[in-house]
Amino acid sequence: MASPAVATRHPSPSFFGPDPRRRRGHSPSNLGFRRLGLQLKVTAIFGWIKGDTRTRELNPSAESYTLTGSASEADTKPREVSVAVVSSIMDIPSADWDACAVDSVDPDNFNPFLTHAFLSSLEESGSAVKETGWLPLHVVARDENETVVGVVPLYLKSHSRGEFVFDQSWAEAYYSYGLEYYPKLQSCVPFTPVTGQRILLRDTPYRDQVFEALVKELKSLTTKLKVSSLHITFPSEGEFSKLKDSEFLQRIGMQYHWRNRDYRSFDEFLMDLKQPKRKNIRQERKKIPAQNLKMKRLRGDEIKSEHWDTFYKFYRNTTDNHWGRPYLTREFFHRLGEKMGDKVMLIVAEHDDKHVAGALNLIGGDTLFGRLWGCLPDAYFPNLHFEACYYQAIEAAIELNLSKVEAGAQGEHKIQRGYLPVTTYSCHYFLDPGFGAAIGNYLTHETAQVKHVIKVLHDSGPYKEDILNEFLLTQGDGV
Repeated sequence: MASPAVATRHPSPSFFGPDPRRRRGHSPSNLGFRRLGLQLKVTAIFGWIKGDTRTRELNPSAESYTLTGSASEADTKPREVSVAVVSSIMDIPSADWDACAVDSVDPDNFNPFLTHAFLSSLEESGSAVKETGWLPLHVVARDENETVVGVVPLYLKSHSRGEFVFDQSWAEAYYSYGLEYYPKLQSCVPFTPVTGQRILLRDTPYRDQVFEALVKELKSLTTKLKVSSLHITFPSEGEFSKLKDSEFLQRIGMQYHWRNRDYRSFDEFLMDLKQPKRKNIRQERKKIPAQNLKMKRLRGDEIKSEHWDTFYKFYRNTTDNHWGRPYLTREFFHRLGEKMGDKVMLIVAEHDDKHVAGALNLIGGDTLFGRLWGCLPDAYFPNLHFEACYYQAIEAAIELNLSKVEAGAQGEHKIQRGYLPVTTYSCHYFLDPGFGAAIGNYLTHETAQVKHVIKVLHDSGPYKEDILNEFLLTQGDGV
């Protein structure tokens, strides 16, 4: 923690700039990791005045919580749960983790990114590990019978990469006041801007009380580790609402999703669009066979090892040209295919019997999630990106009777291809009250701007007016 003189400073919201999401350089974190015996220690500047590099133990003891207030548990003794931190998801049995990851309200609403299979693939492949600035600190709650009743995917981070909720200017503000922003705690699915539960709960009569216990533990852990902040990114809308009462600042963002109105074919979807937009999409799709391109959608066992090796080349071409570094290793894709089977869909483009581009998708209970795209360095085929990432995804969702396609973060070009803006959420907890107040003030203004942009973009969508109005009524204001 900072000294009182520093903690009570109230930086001006204008410091955070006109747009905190623009990427700007910032001082590197002094975070380093080392194992001493069986005990993990972290040598870091944990939000202290610069120059104080004292070692802090990273082995927080388990906490016990008494669950009370459950109406369905009336006239029974209060339950006790113990909440602990583990350094790998492999320390939690996959069956227990997945039992918590199931949406009890809507069990068919399967989210593949919350599964033990997906998250363990990130760790085992060396993609989300301490060496890449993602130290796993997953939180697990157990009842008196040692049954796992709740889990939280959590990471101690030394940077802000791979999050898609941009806070680099907040880090700059900390540095300017002599404080370190990193490390910070992050509850999320690494490298994955997909909305879903972040506090995962087994379906029990006292799940609401377990939620409260886990939130308390997250805040307690932030204090124990003396980190600057705790961030829960892309939570569900329900969690977003609940966390407001637990001193979390609220932030909204925007993505583009396609929604299925029980279409029986791609052409039926096109009939919901304004004529000029419908004509443009048809022209773009005609250019694919005209360039001697063939599109294929592969699932499960149809995806072979050589497909993943080729797709990794596509992925590296994208990262090397646009992101500067790859987040995912080659091994990750192989493990993903092995563990998730037919929940994985790989859309590939062939030219002269050679794979030249591809798009990776995961299949959820009611959603097709578009994740990554890439092509060979020398591949240039106009409109292939739109075909592989957007039109093929729409066709697949119609065939699989899925209710929507989530096409990932950013990209206003998606709007004219049938993907409309929707609201995303994040929650932020700061130990320093001065910075928390300043950032909260900034977020109030940012929220109004984001809502306005969503409305403007929605109104400019390609759909006929009655369809747009229908979407607006079903979505509401999204906040």
